[in-house]
Amino acid sequence: MSTRPSKSGTSASGPGSLRSLAWLLLPLIGLGLFLVLLFRSDPLALLSDMAPPLEELTVEQTLLDDNGITLWVRADGSEPMHIAQIQVDGAFWQFSQTPAGPIDRLDLVRLDLPYPWVAGEPHFITLITNSGTTFDHEIAVALPSPKASAEQFIGLAVIGIFIGLVPVALGMLSYPALRRSGSGSLQFLLALTVGLLVFLLIDTLGEALELADEAAGAFKSPTLVWAAAIGTFLLLLVIGRRKGEAPTGTGLAGYLSLGIGLHNLGEGLAVGAAFAVGETALGTFLLVGFVLHNITEGIGIVAPLVNKRPATWVFVALALLAGLPAVFGVWVGAFAFAPQWASLFFAIGAGAILQVVFEVSAYLSRRSAEAGGSWLSLTSLSGFLVGLAVMYGTALLVTA
Repeated sequence: MSTRPSKSGTSASGPGSLRSLAWLLLPLIGLGLFLVLLFRSDPLALLSDMAPPLEELTVEQTLLDDNGITLWVRADGSEPMHIAQIQVDGAFWQFSQTPAGPIDRLDLVRLDLPYPWVAGEPHFITLITNSGTTFDHEIAVALPSPKASAEQFIGLAVIGIFIGLVPVALGMLSYPALRRSGSGSLQFLLALTVGLLVFLLIDTLGEALELADEAAGAFKSPTLVWAAAIGTFLLLLVIGRRKGEAPTGTGLAGYLSLGIGLHNLGEGLAVGAAFAVGETALGTFLLVGFVLHNITEGIGIVAPLVNKRPATWVFVALALLAGLPAVFGVWVGAFAFAPQWASLFFAIGAGAILQVVFEVSAYLSRRSAEAGGSWLSLTSLSGFLVGLAVMYGTALLVTA
């Protein structure tokens, strides 16, 4: 029996395919011609002549040393900007700019002021452009900025270990006691983990948005924060469920460590930046506050492992994954801090924490169903609220 080809079908290289390709390219060609016409005619030139150019300056980093004050400044104006004068504590002061000349949009320049700053005192700086626009910057407490030396790197690493690795490791020591707990205790513990993670999520997003407000407007940092957080959440969710099932046991603990580690990276950035400009005194009380605040993170990490018997190296790896990023955060914050990148790190951390909240909540629901109960119970609610309360209470001890 013979068959005839359908009249409606066309081969892949037939006229129909070429016609579809032409219709696809036509909008792109039209868009290109329109953009050429727009740039050549510049119809907005008349409007720009009617109003003064917009000027914006953002001080991204402040360094204090024996030579005076150094500012790293980024421009965000509609036209190239010129810094004409600088006042320090109400007096005009000489300065040098590197590179010299007008500052184009998004350019970063260095301003050196040989000003005899006083340790422990506040200083107020005003940048004045040639159009008369002023931009104020405050140094809350003048202290020498850390210099890139082996001694400084080691000292900052110790601080990072104290605020990141030590609390996580101490919290993980609760694992033997957690293994002896019953199903009700495990449900309470998992809900407590969700509570502390939700607190971390809110805190991390708040830090990200606060830093985004300090960045140059052209970076659209608040929008970037939400986009990076959502993108990170979806990416980790896809990776975690690539086999068609939710992570459990060691896999879930690994995602917990990753999310908490990214949070601790952002926390280290904030501490390092504050340390660099003298806005915090990293005394014993503050370090104790960080330990108490972060110790529950270690408890949350081992919660999914109570029905397992992982090898010792698994616990070591989880502790390092969650705690060591604080060390790198302190280093970057002290020596190369920029608000737009810090807000991005916090946003990525928030997305990772959100993914862990989702997976731990799903795990809690499955465990409750297996035990013949419901995840929406007084036990779960109590654990969740205790997690929030503990994180909030210990956060009061961490004042920067």
